[in-house]
Order: sequence, then structure tokens, then C-alpha cells
Amino acid sequence: MSAASRAPLRSNRSNRAADARVPVRSRAARAAVGAAAAALLVSACSSGGTSGGGGQTGFVTGSDGIATAKEGERADAPELSGKTVDGGQVDVADYKGKVVVLNVWGSWCPPCRAEAKNFEKVYQDVKDQGVQFVGINTRDTSTGPARAFEKDYGVTYPSLYDPAGRLMLRFEKGTLNPQAVPSTLVIDRDGKVAARTLQALSEEKLRKMLAPYLADEHGKSDKSDDSGKLDQSGGIADSATSEK
Repeated sequence: MSAASRAPLRSNRSNRAADARVPVRSRAARAAVGAAAAALLVSACSSGGTSGGGGQTGFVTGSDGIATAKEGERADAPELSGKTVDGGQVDVADYKGKVVVLNVWGSWCPPCRAEAKNFEKVYQDVKDQGVQFVGINTRDTSTGPARAFEKDYGVTYPSLYDPAGRLMLRFEKGTLNPQAVPSTLVIDRDGKVAARTLQALSEEKLRKMLAPYLADEHGKSDKSDDSGKLDQSGGIADSATSEK
């Protein structure tokens, strides 16, 4: 084979190598995001437990699986905004001054279905007390199943549509962040994350989780109320243990 005939072959191989290199960075970036989301949701659709991850400080988890942070040690909630399941827009920051109950759910998740009516019932009872419920729907590949879920269970509060779990990745590592589906967080009236649980909630347990933040307009608990009494560590009395 002459040098002239070999040249195009070398050129073609070079072009193919160059083409192969071009998307590597973008593929790596996509893979990194996907891996982070997968790691976040590795405990997806858990019905209970007190999982907390390593290296987390500043809060305690009770034997009931509800973790709480003391005032002054609570992390700011991240920016959580975007389109909702029903096509609207929600920005959680607009609810500052209210207690926000944030529930991470998916229509595909049996524990989420089990707790849905409990959340709606409690929401109806407390929404006039300066409380707003917001859902984060995740891992539903379209809004159709999520809308059907809301209709089936009579859910009237808004849910952000977050199929890839990107909103959850905005929470700082080592804080009371959502780590499973379902997860429920309480954001206090100052926009800080006060409590978290990584389990499906009964109506009774949801009320217990929320009660300490309803007492007055500043979100401070009424310590004379035995049903929501806090110990000095910020957890429910008689139930708090150190987070590992």
C-alpha cells in the first residue's frame, strides 16, 4: 500500500478518536449527577428506620426515628422552587414566617401511599395555624402518575416535580437532609430545618413531629404542653439519643 493510500486511514482513525473524546466530559458530568442522585435515593421507598449517615452533627434522633436540631444549630433550608405536579409554580422561600412540612414522595412508593391520607388530614387541621405543607415528587418519569396519586388520595397541597432528585441534592451534607423516599422535614418559621424523619408517618406520629413548632408565631414550643414537651437537647422528651 502506498503512503498516499495509507494517509486517509490514519486520518479516519484520528477523526474517530477525536469524536470519541469530545463527549467524554459531558458524559462524565451526567454520570456524576446520576450517581449522586442514586446515592441519595439508595434507601428509596423505606417504610421505617433511623438511618442518618455518617459525620452528621448538631442534631439528635429519638427512638421514634424523628431527628431534631436545637434552635441556633439548625441549617438553612436550600432554595427549593420550580414547577409543581399540577403545572403551577412554588417557591418554598415564599412561606418564610410559616412552618413548612416538606414531604418527599413518589407515586411508585407503597409507604408514600400509606401515609398520604395522614398528611392531607393533618394539613387540613393545621393550615390555619401558620403551617404550609409542600411535597417533593421524585422519580416519577412524568407528571401523570403523580397527578393520579394526588387525586386518589385527595392531596390538596402543592408538590414540586423533581424526577431526578436534584432538589434534594441541594441540602447540605451533614444536616437534616432527605435521604430516602419517603422523607419528611419540618422547616421552622425562620426558614431553617428543625426536624426530619426517614420513614412513613402515621397521623399520630406526624402530629407529634409537628407539635413543638406550632405553639406561637415565633415557632417556639410551649413547654407546658406535655404532648409536645422538648428536652434540653431539642428532641422529644424521654426519646432522644445521640445521632451516630
